Amino acid sequence: MTTTSTTGPVADARALGLAHYAARGVLEHVLARHGATFQQQIVLRAAITTDAPQTPGDLVAQVQGFLKADPADIRATLDELLAEQLLDADGAHLRPTDAGRELLAVVGAETAPISARIWGGLPAEDLAAAGRVLALVTERADAELAALTVRPPGAAQGRGSG
Repeated sequence: MTTTSTTGPVADARALGLAHYAARGVLEHVLARHGATFQQQIVLRAAITTDAPQTPGDLVAQVQGFLKADPADIRATLDELLAEQLLDADGAHLRPTDAGRELLAVVGAETAPISARIWGGLPAEDLAAAGRVLALVTERADAELAALTVRPPGAAQGRGSG
């Protein structure tokens, strides 16, 4: 009879956060060698992977959805990418430059073997289960964040009147 081991850590918010920051730390180390930040990479990737050119407002909204960051900070990142000529304004739209595409390609090439070592050997069924759980956690957290942002200040949830 075969039993499944349950001695491993249970997935929870702390475990998710630790995994996120460990992986992000690797990426940020590689980005720093190229003078780029995590947020710059996220904005640049959003600009590169869209089907159509986006306005600054489109990119801010998209990245805000990913990072839950302050729109003013994302706009500052857009300005940095424009100043560094990694993005270029084309009328009302922003387009990645060849230098921006090259930066992401170089960072991708440098992180690929690291990612292979991190993710390599994990069973496909474990990755599929983790993907399902992470998608559900993301959906629920997004819903909770949306509720928090529309709830009036001082309207604590779950408190009775006495």
